Amino acid sequence: MTSPGGLGAKTWPELDDLRCTLVVPVGSTEQHGPHLPVDTDTRIADAIARRAAARTVGGETLTAPPISYGASGEHEDFPGTVSIGHEALRMVLVEFGRSACRWAGRLVFVNGHGGNASTVVDAVRLLRSEGRDVAWWACSSAGADAHAGHTETSVLLHISPEVVLADRVVAGAGAPIGELIGALRTSGVRAVSGTGVLGDARTATAAEGRRIVEDMVDRLAGSLHRWSPDARGALA
Repeated sequence: MTSPGGLGAKTWPELDDLRCTLVVPVGSTEQHGPHLPVDTDTRIADAIARRAAARTVGGETLTAPPISYGASGEHEDFPGTVSIGHEALRMVLVEFGRSACRWAGRLVFVNGHGGNASTVVDAVRLLRSEGRDVAWWACSSAGADAHAGHTETSVLLHISPEVVLADRVVAGAGAPIGELIGALRTSGVRAVSGTGVLGDARTATAAEGRRIVEDMVDRLAGSLHRWSPDARGALA
């Protein structure tokens, strides 16, 4: 996906001496129930990154093409999932950062898949220890359900309504994630939800998706402006 304010649309002379902030969406390719596409996490991370970067002034914040594969082993019992695992993802993020920071002044990974979280933190810590100005930010929403339920379906109804298969929307496992996490880690998502959904997608609305997206964009734009990574490299 290439946008006018994105890295993919630039030529190298346009970037020479710019020392821009590079915003890098990190997603996954994994099942999201019978009604959402396997690139859901990537779509969300990319949309939030591009909209937040567009809030900046002067053209000094660019969005990179997304990293579309992540650590999704818990979803591998479902067709369509392609997981590269934590070790490979860490290597990709580290080498991406080392290369991009030769010309970018700052870099932030915008993570759209919870399964990537620990690996993103590890990669950012290493890059920062090497003297690079790298950070991370997580796409999150207060009160969100776990996977392909109310929250993600609402967001997709707002940013990509054409890809939501409304006639296949279902309720999935409704127990709190704290009660499911043990089984998820040992046996994967299918052990607790035959549809791959954790939550209830039937309550999703485009209006709720717009609220969630606007909140995330506001928070990321503010974090980019302040640029104050904490000890873990997270942007506040």
